[in-house]
Amino acid sequence: MLCSMLKSNILTLVSKFKEMKMKLFIAAIFIGTLVSCNNAADDKGNETDTTKMEMDHDGMDHSPTTGGVPAIPEIPEGAKVVFANLKDNATISSPFELQMGVEGMRIDTAGPVVAGSGHHHLIIDGADYLEKGSIVPKDSTNIHFGKGQTEYELILSPGKHKLTLQLADGLHRSYGEQLSASIMVNVK
Repeated sequence: MLCSMLKSNILTLVSKFKEMKMKLFIAAIFIGTLVSCNNAADDKGNETDTTKMEMDHDGMDHSPTTGGVPAIPEIPEGAKVVFANLKDNATISSPFELQMGVEGMRIDTAGPVVAGSGHHHLIIDGADYLEKGSIVPKDSTNIHFGKGQTEYELILSPGKHKLTLQLADGLHRSYGEQLSASIMVNVK
């Protein structure tokens, strides 16, 4: 009987020891987390606060932009967009593999604003061009080629349609009339 009581007491002590060990382990993790967070907060105070630095503004571009958005890039002289495989008043079948081109600039993807580059938009039965700086809408009339595509399977209903190519910068801002081209096509 003494042995069984002793065994029971030992098991109870072992159980309490394990429970206490777990509590100490959890407490150690908690304290370690607090110390880490406190050190991270202390490190932030050591960083240079650039908002308080004085800067020399003489060499900086102060042209007006809105909300940190870069200005629309200048258009290189002689740059233009072209329908590579269509002429005005052409008769085509639908679907038609449209090829779009640009001269004096480079086709790029949407996103970054890079001088001398842009991407195509196709306006179907819409305006001859979009005003420079205006955002090209995304709808059934305005088709975006933001992945830098230069070919498109054009599906049109029979009849006359006006097609306009409009080049835009990486933020879908139109380069305006200079980088647009409109033609009429007759779909049979």
